[in-house]
Amino acid sequence: MKFEDTGIESIKIDFNRLDEVMSKHRMILAGQWDYERATYDHKFQIKEGTYYLRIPGYAVEGDVGSRKAVIQLMTPLLGKHYYPHGVEYGDDEVFPNHLVKQCKQMLDNIKKDLDMFAE
Repeated sequence: MKFEDTGIESIKIDFNRLDEVMSKHRMILAGQWDYERATYDHKFQIKEGTYYLRIPGYAVEGDVGSRKAVIQLMTPLLGKHYYPHGVEYGDDEVFPNHLVKQCKQMLDNIKKDLDMFAE
């Protein structure tokens, strides 16, 4: 599921500031990065299954590995995890309303904090 028009997808931000904001909102970078891309995840384990709110981004200047980069954020996604295949984001997935509402609130809060540092 894509969260369109959140405003997050138009943000360019220093990687270190991005990391601070995402950590504050319990969005984890973990191993989801390379020198050109960074992806932040928040894991939800609820009775309906395991889901991930994901905010991807890519370096428009510098590289992520050096921590000296400007990151262009992309459209946030919500996906359901299926063992052992991975996370599915397809249009045919069903997402619990309470989870979608919680994700939208998280994205609103993240956007407010990102706006203070965006370029």
